[in-house]
Amino acid sequence: MKAYVFHAPDQSSWEDVKEPVIQDAADVIVRVSAATICGTDLHILKGGVPEVRPGTVLGHEAVGEVVEAGSEVHGVRAGDRVLVSCISACGRCSYCRVGTYGQCRGGGGWILGHTVHGTQAEYVRVPFADLSVHLLPSTVRDQDAVLLADLFPTAYEVGVLNGAVRPGDTVVVVGAGPVGLAAVATARLFSPARVVAVDLSPARLAAAHAFGADAEVLADEGPEQLVSDVTDGLGSDVVIEAAGVPESFEMCVRMVRPGGHVANVGVHGKSATLHLEDLWRRNITLTTGLVDTRTTPALLRMLDEGRLPTAPMVTHTFSLGQMAEAYDTFARAGETDALKVVLVPSLS
Repeated sequence: MKAYVFHAPDQSSWEDVKEPVIQDAADVIVRVSAATICGTDLHILKGGVPEVRPGTVLGHEAVGEVVEAGSEVHGVRAGDRVLVSCISACGRCSYCRVGTYGQCRGGGGWILGHTVHGTQAEYVRVPFADLSVHLLPSTVRDQDAVLLADLFPTAYEVGVLNGAVRPGDTVVVVGAGPVGLAAVATARLFSPARVVAVDLSPARLAAAHAFGADAEVLADEGPEQLVSDVTDGLGSDVVIEAAGVPESFEMCVRMVRPGGHVANVGVHGKSATLHLEDLWRRNITLTTGLVDTRTTPALLRMLDEGRLPTAPMVTHTFSLGQMAEAYDTFARAGETDALKVVLVPSLS
């Protein structure tokens, strides 16, 4: 089969590899019908995730059809159409027993495209299938469902739920990339008074408006003053950091009100200053986290009911064989206006 393989920083290719086989009775083999690229994949290609070994098939998000299931798999069978979660869960360790699947100690967690071969391939082996794949309603399209493998659960769990968004809140989302846009959309499920989007790109702010933001402001044009103005000087109840740079994190801390929440979703490659001398006296709650995907079933129900705006998120579609072009388009999002790129077996 063909797969996208990481060899070294800035060296990867779509090439022939061995087809995956069942290695454990809890595995399934899935024929991929849709995959996508995550910002984390870009970090891997730049050498930013050193535990990814040369020869690893990349990717941790997919939709497809089960073609083989191990003898201990009880939730799905061959022929079922499934969502492959970015997080695998053994279901037995102390973390999995409380739904903290991202911290699985039994061989799961974020492993696909990380410590085992991933989803940017024609076929993928998925361990711990009963908790790591989800049956898809027949009414849900592949290109919509694949956004629930990582993107929407991450924004919802790490941003909105960790941030404790409540009805009537002012919510600020800093960073209007795909995760930030999904945070805007899922924050609206809790009826906040307003959602304010902050970004450096006018195009992404326009996208944020389409996803439900009530106000949009360029990061270099006074977002802190805007938030102060719309909250009578109090500050935002919840600020979601979805950019992953020190400056945006520090901006978030300045915009949150006393007693408010800062929910960090962005993946940071550099240290950010944490002013505990200020945060403690203002009663600020700061959360971080790796997604657990425990909300995926609920999100799938919302998707099936038409309550999640997934279609506008997919700006580019490629065939699997165009993987290198898809990566280039996604990596140059500032020039291409790419949000999410989806890869399918064939465009015909």
